Formats: sequence, C-alpha cells, structure tokens
Amino acid sequence: MRKIFLFLLALAAMAVSAQDIVLIAPETDKGCNVMEAFTHRRSTREFDTKELSLQDMSNLLWATMGINSDDRRLTAPSCRNKQEIRLFVVTGKGAYEYMPTSHILRHITDGDFRPVIAGEQTFVNDAPICLVMVADMDKFGSTDKRAMTMAAVDAGIVIENACLAAAGLGLATVPRASMDSKRLQQLLGLNENQIPLMNAPVGYFTK
Repeated sequence: MRKIFLFLLALAAMAVSAQDIVLIAPETDKGCNVMEAFTHRRSTREFDTKELSLQDMSNLLWATMGINSDDRRLTAPSCRNKQEIRLFVVTGKGAYEYMPTSHILRHITDGDFRPVIAGEQTFVNDAPICLVMVADMDKFGSTDKRAMTMAAVDAGIVIENACLAAAGLGLATVPRASMDSKRLQQLLGLNENQIPLMNAPVGYFTK
C-alpha cells in the first residue's frame, strides 16, 4: 500500500510544472475568531513591499476559496454550487491560477502585471500580490442577465472571504473593481466568457 501511495505521489509531482508554486498545508487554526476579524476589517491602500511568506499565502488562498469538505465544496459558496469563480494571483514576478483541488498556484506567465490591475491607483503596485476574481461563464453554462448577476454575487462572496481572511490573519487589503479587464483576459489566457470582476491587492501593513 505504501509503495502505491509513493508511486501516486511521484506521478502528482511530475504533473506539476517546475514554475508552479506548491503551497504548504493551510493552518486552519490560525488567526483570530470571526467576530474579531469583523472588528479588524479595514480597507487599506498602503502596503509593505515585503513578499508574503508561503504560509501566509497558503492560509489566505485557502480561506478565500479553498476546499473545506470531502465532497470538494469550497469555503466560498456559489449559485447552485457552480464554482464558476476562478481565483488568480498576480505577483511582481508572474501570474498564476489558484487550483483549490491540488492547493497549488498554476503558473501562467512571467512578468509584473500589477500595473494592469492598478491603473491610475498606483498604490496597488506596492502590494506583493493581487488576487483577481474571474467569472467563468462557460462553467456557469449561461451568459444571460440572471447568470451574470449571480456570478457577480459569487465574486462578491469570494472577495469578502479574502477581506475577512486578511483581517483575521493580520494582512492588509482593499476590495476593488477597477482594472484593465481586456488586457487581463489576454495575459491570463481567458476567453470573452471568462470575465475579471473584482480584485484585491494584499500585503503586510506598513510599519
């Protein structure tokens, strides 16, 4: 049995690109309680440029949209469990997609694309990471008005998870909707039905 397990583990490792980021296990007992998190939640537009630790990033991404049950449901609920919101992470070095099932960051492209998210709000460029919530309407199965409304609601739930997680973990963030969506679609390899809706720069507080 152990040999089979090691063989499967080796196969999984081979399937991960050398440029993917394998996250360590989230600390599900980390941070303050939920009422304290509501007390601490603030919109912050100043960030220390220090990179997030792998552990802090793991905790944040899992709390934002990780798997929390054996039936692969997420920490963020969605309309009819469509799970159409995809979570991307843009750093000063590249762009990645968070994959909840494997808890890894799938590498997409290299480069610093934070200015594409920032626009004229240049404080975003100081944040070590930016979370981008994308509504994948192909996964939802429709692009009618009702579907788009529910996708927007689901994106709001995901970004609120990120804001509360940041507050509970002692991280700074602010929810945003402004960004160059068309340019992001190109950079992230998205089609016209995969729509960036929200973003959140995240980092440590300035001292």
